[in-house]
Amino acid sequence: MRIVQSRTFEKKVRRFRTQEKSILDQQVRKIAKDPSIGQEQRGEIRGIFVHKFKMHATQYLLSYRMTSVDTVELIMIGPHENYYRDLTTHLKTRR
Repeated sequence: MRIVQSRTFEKKVRRFRTQEKSILDQQVRKIAKDPSIGQEQRGEIRGIFVHKFKMHATQYLLSYRMTSVDTVELIMIGPHENYYRDLTTHLKTRR
């Protein structure tokens, strides 16, 4: 499975500490193993999957999509607050 990161995703991950990056790596491996682990979204962000997980005491959301049969694109990561609003605006400006 090939994993591709968006620029937004890369910028957020750069700010993470080493321990947080290891937790994120575990979650990315879970997604690579079973891409249907996340919840598929509806409406404007149809086709995007969101995987929820805890990092310390905060719930994080990781959005991704299958670009081809063996490729997963990691789009965005962040805490739950205003996540879907930010994801929608990110995808609109990107297209």
